[in-house]
Amino acid sequence: MEERTRAYLRGRFRDYYRRTELTPPPAANEREWGFIPWTEGPDTTMVRHRSLLELGDLSEFLVRKRPRHVYFSAGRFRDPGASSMNEKDWQSADLVFDLDADHLPSVTLGEDSYGEMLAKCKDALFRLLDFLADDFAFEDLEIVFSGGRGYHVHVRDENVLHLEREHRREIVDYVRGIGLEFDDLIETETVAGLGRKTPTQRRTLQIEGGWGARTHDHFMGFVDELLELEEDAALERLQAFDGIGEGKATATLNAARNNREELEAGNVTVHTAIAQLAERFASTAVERDNAPIDEPVTTDTNRLIRLPGSLHGGSGLKTVRLERDEIADFDPLIDAVPETFVGHEITVDVSDGGEVELNGDAFSVSEGVQSLPEYVAVFLMARGRAEKEKE
Repeated sequence: MEERTRAYLRGRFRDYYRRTELTPPPAANEREWGFIPWTEGPDTTMVRHRSLLELGDLSEFLVRKRPRHVYFSAGRFRDPGASSMNEKDWQSADLVFDLDADHLPSVTLGEDSYGEMLAKCKDALFRLLDFLADDFAFEDLEIVFSGGRGYHVHVRDENVLHLEREHRREIVDYVRGIGLEFDDLIETETVAGLGRKTPTQRRTLQIEGGWGARTHDHFMGFVDELLELEEDAALERLQAFDGIGEGKATATLNAARNNREELEAGNVTVHTAIAQLAERFASTAVERDNAPIDEPVTTDTNRLIRLPGSLHGGSGLKTVRLERDEIADFDPLIDAVPETFVGHEITVDVSDGGEVELNGDAFSVSEGVQSLPEYVAVFLMARGRAEKEKE
């Protein structure tokens, strides 16, 4: 990035911060702060180990330094400005989740557009929020569009703040479905056997919530599809599974037909063939319903995370706080475009053109010197695809 471009972006970031009032995180004075300035060269330099006391008033600091990126720590410390982590004296930490579109298995890099990647990341965000609200009953959540490739969720319930790394790892494993075993989802109870002298064991899939309910939903969806098919088609569908031949397919289909209500109630062990089929849907649930979070972020109790309301120096977009009921209608390529950059054009020299969708419009940007809406030009310059030209 040329100095003319850096100087321009520094100035426009400062203009944005002059017009914007940011809300710091809870216990801001107990957190480490860091930022990346608009430095020369290809490498970025992180300035960190700063306390809010050292930075001074946050709004004044942002106007004065107009950083490329600004962060605060998930961790809270007795001395956040100390130069080493041991000296900081860790006290507690938010539980932070990071969803990055680049890392989603559903995203195809080089094929999916930026907008398509962000849409898939929003789908993953909904899945993550289902885990946090339904499975863990977390209540104190802050949801943030990162300004770049995805979303952050900060959990600040009192009962998670003091969790050590290994306990945070268990939460990661749960939402990712790592190590999930079908038998873990089965409840076993002893019941009196009708007409028998000895009791029997009844095994039932947990369907009230968690991975049991997710597995059950996928399994019952398949069963209902199966029962709507003609017999030959249903048998063929079953035999598409590894290890299911004609005899087992017939037994499975008959068991499904004769026990639909029992299966709906979670009693998937009414027949050995049914139980074996249901077990396959635990992996289906993991594949389709897991939350593909960036694992090291959640387990790191000292992690620096982007400040909501700040600008992302790699896109020129805002980092936006979101309420749960705002997510569905939120369009990051419209709602995260800073108003500061809307309403006029500037001249840039584009080195890497292509399609750009921002602020509700689609632009087919060619290479070379040209005038573009400033929010498009800032996006291209921040991503290293254009340089500022003299006006």
